[in-house]
Amino acid sequence: MRNSFAKYAVAGALSLSLMAGGAVVAQAALTKNPAEVTAGNYDLESSHGKITWSVNHFGLSTYTGQFVNVKAELKLDPANPSASTLTATIPLADVAPNDDRLKGHLQTADFFDTANHPTATFVSRSVTVHPGKANEATVVGDLTLKGVTKPVTIEVVFNAAGPVMGAYKAGFDGEATIKRSEFGINYALPAVSDEVKLHIEGEFVIQK
Repeated sequence: MRNSFAKYAVAGALSLSLMAGGAVVAQAALTKNPAEVTAGNYDLESSHGKITWSVNHFGLSTYTGQFVNVKAELKLDPANPSASTLTATIPLADVAPNDDRLKGHLQTADFFDTANHPTATFVSRSVTVHPGKANEATVVGDLTLKGVTKPVTIEVVFNAAGPVMGAYKAGFDGEATIKRSEFGINYALPAVSDEVKLHIEGEFVIQK
């Protein structure tokens, strides 16, 4: 009984301490106003950055997977958002479809052909903030996949920025849709949809 009471007392004291200090202070320091974000060069924190893809699978389900270990660099200029730039490199072998056999198949020429094209890249060409919605922007850039380069539009939402666990970070979500046939990926069309939806998540850390 004494040990249990001591555990609860310690847990309660720790919770009160966090509420009075670190956790609440860190949260309060975040801003959702893009104009208040620190300008500079940011790198994607790969442990908090991924691309989730989804396709219609034979009309039976929406099949999803992820690309992980993405590398990205963001040049952020809140005073002049159109001057901001984003570049990203996606290692295609690090696809995570939650099925080992499918993961192996995705490496072949039917899909990504990673022996010849190990990465996909994205390079932004323009950033346009939505009128009246300072936390939303359209990013247009060039996606290179399987040796083919096509323009892609990403609708981006700025979530928040500020000091988190000893680093200054800025967080974003994005949505895009591509047609895989435009990149020479035609396997199982149309049973598996040509249209691939992408949900992008990223926490970027400012570089000193």
